[in-house]
Order: sequence, then structure tokens, then C-alpha cells
Amino acid sequence: MKPAAAPKNIVDKNMLGVFRYSRRAIELVWQTSPALTIGLAIATLIAGTVPAAMAYVGQLIVDAVVAAMAMYQQDQILHYQTALNYVVVEGILVLIIAAAQRSITAQQAILQGLLGHKVNMLILEKAQTLTLSHFENSEFYDKLVRARREASSRPLALVKKTFALIQNAISLTSFAILLWQFSPWALGLLVLGALPAFVAEAKFSGDAFIMFRWRSPEVRQQNYLETLLSREDNIKEVRLYQLGERFLQRYTEIFLKLFKESKRLILRRESWGFTLGIISTLVFYGAYGWIVSDTIIGAITLGQMTMYLLLFKQGQGSVSASLTSISGMYEDNLYLSNLYEYLEQETPSSQQGLLVGPKPNDGIRFENVSFQYPGSTKPALSAINLHIRPGHSLAIVGENGSGKTTLIKLLTRLYNPTEGRILLDGLDLLEWDETTLLKRVGVIFQDFVRYQFIVGENIGAGDNDRFNDLTGWQKAAELGKATDFIDQLESGYHTQLGRWFKDGQELSGGQWQKIALARAFMRKEADILVLDEPTAAMDAQAEASIFQHFQQHTKDKMAILISHRFSTVRLAHEIIVMGQGQIKERGTHDALLAQQGQYAHLFSLQAQGYR
Repeated sequence: MKPAAAPKNIVDKNMLGVFRYSRRAIELVWQTSPALTIGLAIATLIAGTVPAAMAYVGQLIVDAVVAAMAMYQQDQILHYQTALNYVVVEGILVLIIAAAQRSITAQQAILQGLLGHKVNMLILEKAQTLTLSHFENSEFYDKLVRARREASSRPLALVKKTFALIQNAISLTSFAILLWQFSPWALGLLVLGALPAFVAEAKFSGDAFIMFRWRSPEVRQQNYLETLLSREDNIKEVRLYQLGERFLQRYTEIFLKLFKESKRLILRRESWGFTLGIISTLVFYGAYGWIVSDTIIGAITLGQMTMYLLLFKQGQGSVSASLTSISGMYEDNLYLSNLYEYLEQETPSSQQGLLVGPKPNDGIRFENVSFQYPGSTKPALSAINLHIRPGHSLAIVGENGSGKTTLIKLLTRLYNPTEGRILLDGLDLLEWDETTLLKRVGVIFQDFVRYQFIVGENIGAGDNDRFNDLTGWQKAAELGKATDFIDQLESGYHTQLGRWFKDGQELSGGQWQKIALARAFMRKEADILVLDEPTAAMDAQAEASIFQHFQQHTKDKMAILISHRFSTVRLAHEIIVMGQGQIKERGTHDALLAQQGQYAHLFSLQAQGYR
């Protein structure tokens, strides 16, 4: 597969620095909860030191028992009491390590919830700083999907493995001190026995990550198919056109493709793991035989044999766990690269702009504005020149794809012009303070959002500063002509809309459009109002009534109307006809009819439909 090249580079880069993101992950956990991080460190320290102490106490118990069996009655009682004391000590150590392990588990579980929320907030906050072009780019969207799928759990997983590595390092240090008394070669055997498993884990962790990177587009397709097959706004058409079986088949095909790759990787991973595990087993039982032989010839006591066997077994487990932790940290670093690759995505610099323009009431000016979408070879807009004065309305007509909505995206700074500039009150939009600029603009797009909130919040979304203003809701609803049906709802402005949540009520298309229109009027400070075909679900008479009402309440504002209905646009002070990203005609309704051009032709065609 071609996409393998890029992920392989990432894998290679991370192999040079296993701990590349470990420090950042620990910092992230520390920022989430310093107290829990310290508690986790203390519990880890305890859990790392106690096992060696338990092994040593075990030796003392066995030796005390052996000594008691070999002594006369008086000395036997003394050794018997000593052995029991050691048993009590070991019991206390068992309780201590159990408490430490429970503490680690509890603190990790609490951190998991807190850290998951923090990382998701980082992802969502970053999304608010990105431009529309980022979200319309499929490669970037794959980054976002990858970040959200794994990154919320990986930072804590990386910290867990870091602490586990520290815990095992502490245990190994204490084991090494005791094993050195038996033979320095025993330490070498510990490492030798664990290395094969580590090599296998590291190799297949990298392979799993490459597969994860490959799969982003396919997983996104699966998620989309799930949406089509389970969302109420899609299921009507899917059922009507009987597309369910086709979409399910496509969903299954993607699953089988991904499953086949996963199955192959799982079988290879486990087969190699078992094969290399045989080496570890042979090394352990070789050491076992060595220790037993030394005990038989009297080189070490029975208690020491018990301790060394336990130390070697636990030590081999600790080495293996340490190497597995390093392998896991390597894998977590690979997945965390998705998170930081997304968080470090370059965003436009947010410099402080101006709050007013040098020419108040000059309105909006497009000066030789051209725009080309990223990755496109054809301009969406070419040499646009416009002047919209306060108190005047502009209607834009044209075929789909003629550049109407693109014009609005530039006006609202969702995109910046490729050439030329757009001025508001004599100041380039790029020099305005973005918050101040956006407060002056109210836009209702054709694909406006139908929030699964209560009615009032759907309206209040038009002005974040007055989101919960009941009086504002009511006034905006009156201006948007939405009160006629809101008053009929059982809970009025507190009626839950949509079907996603309990007691939700669905509205008709026309009612939703009135809610959207009320949302535009909610923006009290806005003196630029744009309606991008938001009334398409209404009949011609209702739309004309809405626009006439809209005209009456925007007399001192700049209003831009986009519609395919000429009975509506004829009300505007000026009309422009767009085609292939250019302004083909402009003028009043009567003037354009007199020109006998494209506008007159389209008007005539539409008028015939009403005869």
C-alpha cells in the first residue's frame, strides 16, 4: 500500500527516541492532577521495593524452620518463635504491597477519567483555532480522527508504563543486590531470558501502528456508513431507496478487509511470541537447575535456594516487564505522535486587530477579489468588485457552483481572498479584530445547524453573550416570525428539539428555517445580515413574506440575500447575477429585465412555471 511510506518514516523517527513524548505525557498527567501523580509515584516506589524484602524474609523463614528441626528442644523453641515472627513480618509486607497495588489501580482509574477529559478538551479547543480549509481537507480530517480515536487514553498508558518501568527498575536493583551474592552471571541470564520477547513486542508494535495509520480513511468510511444506517436524518432516504443492504454490504467489506489484516498480524505476533518464549523458559529452568545443584552440594542453604529461585523467577518477570514497558512506551509514543501532530498543526496567527474602521458607514467593499480553494486548479471567484452600503440590500442569484456561497465565506473570514481585498468601513477585514468583526455579522446558511437543544437555545445560539436571554429569545422569535408555532409547543421556548434526547420534538423544514431566521435576529449588534437560501423549504408565498418582513427590519443594515426565487430577490436594492465565479450582470430588477440578459431569461423561465 502506498500510504505505508509516511507512517514508516514516523516509526523510524520514533525508534531513535523511545521517550520522545514520555516527558510531555508526564507533564500532561502532572497538569491534570499533581496530587494523584505524587501518590502514584509513592505507591510505585513501595510496590517496587517490597518484593525483594519479601523474598529475603522468605529465606529467613525457611532457614529458621530448618534450624529448628535440627536443634534440641530449647533451641528449637527459639528458632520456632523466630520463624513465626518472620511469618508475621511477611504477612505485613503482603498487606503493604497489596495496599500499594490497590492504590496504584485506584489512582490510575481516577487519572484515566480526568486525563481523558483534558486531552479531549485539548483536541476540541484546537479545533476552534483552525480554519474551514482544515476541515475540508481529507488528510487533515484523518489526523483529527486518529487523534480522537487513541490519543485520549495513550498519555496515561504511557505514564503507567513509565511508572511500571520505574517500579521494575527498583525491584531489579534490590533483586540484583541479593542475586549478586549467588553469582553475577545470574544477572546476565535474567536479561538474556527476557530479550527475545522484547524484540518481538517492539517489532509488532511498530507494525500495528503502521496498520493503524493506513486504516484512518477506511475507519472514517465505516463511521460514515454507521451514520447513514442509524441517524434519523438519513434513514428516511436509505429506507425509501432500499439502500440498507448495499450499505451494510459495503460496511462488511471494509470490516473484512481490516479484520484480515488484523488477524494476520495477531497470528504472527502470537506465533513469534510463543517461539521466542521457549528461549525464556529454557533460560529460567537452566538457572533453576543451577540453583538446585548448588543446594545439593551444600554451596547454599535451603532457605537461600528458596530465595534465589523466587528472586530469579520474579527478576525474570521484572526484566521482561521492563522491556515490555519500554516496548509499550515505544508503541504509545507512536500513537501519541497522532495527538501532537494534530495539536501542533499550524494555525493562522491571531493578532490583535482594530475595533473600528477609518470610514464609518462606508459599508462593505470587494476590491478585485479572487479566490481559489486549496488544491483546486480553477478559481472559485474572479475579480469581484462590489459595494454594499448601510441601509441597502443586495440579492445574489446564479446557478449552483457559481460562487455565491464562496462570496459569503470570504465576507465572514472563513477563508481569505487569494487576490484583492475586502473592506468594512474602509478597513481590510484581515486588519479587524476577529471577535469585533464577527459580532457585526449574522449569517444563516442553507445548511444551518439544527441544534439538539431546547427552542430558546437554538435561537440564543445567534448571540453567545445572550445565549440564555429569555427576553432576547422572544424578541428574536417575533422578528423571525417563529412565534406562531413556538407558542403552540407544550413547553414553549423550553421544548427539546430533535430526536436525539428524551421528549425531543421534531419540527418541519419551514419551522426550522424560522428558528434559523430568529437566530440571525438574535445577533443584536450585527449590521451585516446574510441569508444564504435559508427559506428553501418554504413555499414561494411564505418566502416572499419572510423576506419582505426581513427587509422592513433591516432598513439601517446591510442585507445580502441569496435565493433562486425571483419573486423574492426583486425586492432587493441591487441584484447581481453570478456565473463561473464572476459577476455577469448587476442592477435593479427592472434594469436587469430591460437588459434582456441572463437574469431576464431566468426570470422568464421561472415565471412560466407559475402560469
